[in-house]
Amino acid sequence: MTGGTESAQALADALPDGVVLADGDGVVTLVSTTAARMLGGDVAGLTGRPLGEVLALQDQDGQEWAATNTPYDGLATRTAVPEQSWLLPNGTEVLVSARLHRPSLHEPVSLVAVTIRSGRGRARLDRERSDLVATVAHELRSPLTGVKGFVQALLTRWDKLSDDQKKLMLTTVHADSDRLSRLIAELLDVARIDTGRLQLHPRPSDAAVLVQRIADSVQAGTSRRIELDVAPGLPQVNVDPDKFTQVVTNLVENAVRHGEGRVRVRLAPLPDAGDGPSVELTVDDEGEGIPVELRRRVFTKFWRGGVRGGSGLGLYLVNGLVRAHGGTVTIDDAPGGGARVVLTWPAGSML
Repeated sequence: MTGGTESAQALADALPDGVVLADGDGVVTLVSTTAARMLGGDVAGLTGRPLGEVLALQDQDGQEWAATNTPYDGLATRTAVPEQSWLLPNGTEVLVSARLHRPSLHEPVSLVAVTIRSGRGRARLDRERSDLVATVAHELRSPLTGVKGFVQALLTRWDKLSDDQKKLMLTTVHADSDRLSRLIAELLDVARIDTGRLQLHPRPSDAAVLVQRIADSVQAGTSRRIELDVAPGLPQVNVDPDKFTQVVTNLVENAVRHGEGRVRVRLAPLPDAGDGPSVELTVDDEGEGIPVELRRRVFTKFWRGGVRGGSGLGLYLVNGLVRAHGGTVTIDDAPGGGARVVLTWPAGSML
């Protein structure tokens, strides 16, 4: 091998994806070690053979990569073969793409550069999507089952039910409907955060009033004690009230669902550290807490702690909404041994 060829081989071998190069005659001139391993051969044995033979790849219908994509044919303006899913001889999925090089538009293809990468990343993404569908289906089915059951009972036994029974059923239906609305709002906001399309409508708001409403609402549905402590001199926060309510409701409900004992919520002003005044909101529970090694993971999508369910999107959404406001989110140990989530919210004007 010449020095230039050895250098090209070393460079190809250093890449994380497999690389196959073929000349204008369709003869393979270079195969990286990664590509050779994927294709079930060795570098020396694959080099010098026709591209169609080296790329022993098939789709689900048994079609071959080279015959399907015909890299040396087509319009002169064609410069690439987009990434596609193909199967190796052992049945493993790989993702294959190619670049087609011509000296000019009036000359034939002189070089085909093919990259092959593992399909595990795509498989993981597919699993995450399947997990999301399954999780959302479960989360939607639970309140829908309650709504359907109570509505059916009201329709069929209206005359036999007392006013108190009817009120209880309708109250439950209303609560389940609110739960469905919140879940749908969460899913929409997650999609907006992921695509950078989240819109906020901040305005000066009284955090104490908003948090008190949230505490009262969650308290009505649980036997756990929720305490609210508001420090004096609390400035107004400059937030989107709906998103603020969504974040705090998520945290308080998480503390009720996954913690033990009482839930304590505290609001306190923070001194101006150069970025303008802010308000600190702390939510403590008395449960098992969150281990230090897991605290970076809790804000990732689909993370779920404990055994009490949830969509796995709540803390991901909390982190995204707070940071969109210019605030921060941290996790620590609560004095009572549980988890402490600390949020900062801007009290000054948002940029």
